[in-house]
Amino acid sequence: MPNHAQFPAITRRPALLGLGALLLSGSARAQSPATAPAAPDAPTYAGAEPLGVAMEGWHYPYPVQTLAWEHEGRQLRMSYMDVRPTRPNGQTVLLMHGKNFGSDYWAGTMKALSDHGYRVIAPDQIGFGKSAKPEQRYSFALLADQTVRLLDHLQLPRVAVVANSMGGMAAVHLARRHAARVSALVLENPLGLENYVLSIPPQETDRLVQLEMAQTPASYRNFLKSYFPNWQPAFERLVEQFARVQQSAEYPRFARISALTYQMIYDGPITDELPRLTQPTLLAIGQKDRTVFGRRFAPPEAVKPLGNFPLLGRAAQKAIPGSELVEFDNAGHIPHLEVPEAFHAAVLKFLDSQK
Repeated sequence: MPNHAQFPAITRRPALLGLGALLLSGSARAQSPATAPAAPDAPTYAGAEPLGVAMEGWHYPYPVQTLAWEHEGRQLRMSYMDVRPTRPNGQTVLLMHGKNFGSDYWAGTMKALSDHGYRVIAPDQIGFGKSAKPEQRYSFALLADQTVRLLDHLQLPRVAVVANSMGGMAAVHLARRHAARVSALVLENPLGLENYVLSIPPQETDRLVQLEMAQTPASYRNFLKSYFPNWQPAFERLVEQFARVQQSAEYPRFARISALTYQMIYDGPITDELPRLTQPTLLAIGQKDRTVFGRRFAPPEAVKPLGNFPLLGRAAQKAIPGSELVEFDNAGHIPHLEVPEAFHAAVLKFLDSQK
C-alpha cells in the first residue's frame, strides 16, 4: 500500500489533471462536476495557494534540471530529474509518466531503481509538469523525438524504459521510432491497448476545454477513486494539488493544453505497433483497472466491453513477440503507487535479467 515515503515530503505533483478526471474514469462512480458531492470531511481547498504554469513551489523528490531548445519559433523547456546511484551498475532507466501526472509520482520507483544501482532519468514531457506547455498539435512522434533530444543531451545512447498509462503509449512510439535507443520496455497499464476511435466519438477541442473548466476538486477526487480502487488518505494530496492549479489565473491555459493532449491519445492507439516491437518487454498490469479513455462520450453499451485490463494485458502479451506479463491482483491503474513492493520487485527482476 502507498505510504508517505512514496511521495516527497512536500508532495507537489505537476498538473494537467482535470480533463483526465472527466475523460479517463474507469468507474461509474465518476460524476459530472455539477453533481459530484464531496464527502462530509473532504476538504474543498477554497482559497488554496495557486500553482502557476511552471509549477513554482511544487517540490520534486530530487533536483530538477532543464534542457532548453527552440522548436518552430518557440523556446521550449524540458524539466527532468537525473538520479545517479551510489553504486552504479552501468545501466540507465528512463521513466515516462501518464497524462494526469508528472515525473514526481515516480518518487518511490526512482529510489528503488537507484538503490539497485540504476541511473534514473525522469522527465516531464513537453506539455506537462514543470516543462513548457506550448499551444500546438501534440503527437507521440513529437514526444518521442523530444525524449531522444534529452537522451542526446545526457549522452545516453541506450536506456531501458518504464512507462505508465499515457507514458506507455509514448514509450511504444519511442521504441518503434528510435529502436536502437531502447534496450527494454516495461509497460505499466498502458493506454492505447484498444482503439478508442471505434467506440468513442471524436470531440472538438473547445468542448474539451469547457469540460476541463467545469472540473471541481470533488469530481477530481471521484476520478482518483476510479484509478485507485484501494483509496488511501495519502492520495488526498493529489486533490490538493489539482485544486491549487485550478486557483491559478493560468488555469485556462492548462485546460487548453490538456484538451490538446487528449486529442493526441485519442488519435494514437498502439495496437498496430505492438507486434512490431523488437525489445524485451514486460507488461505490468493492475487487475482492478477498468480505465476507458473518453468513457463519458459514448453510450454505456459501447463502453461496456472496453477497459478490461486483465484481458487487454493478456492480449498485448500475445501480440508482442517474446513479451512477459506480471499481474497485480490488488491494484488498479498505477501499481507503482498501489503495490510498490510487488511492482518494484517485478521490474527489477526483469531489468536485471536483461543485463
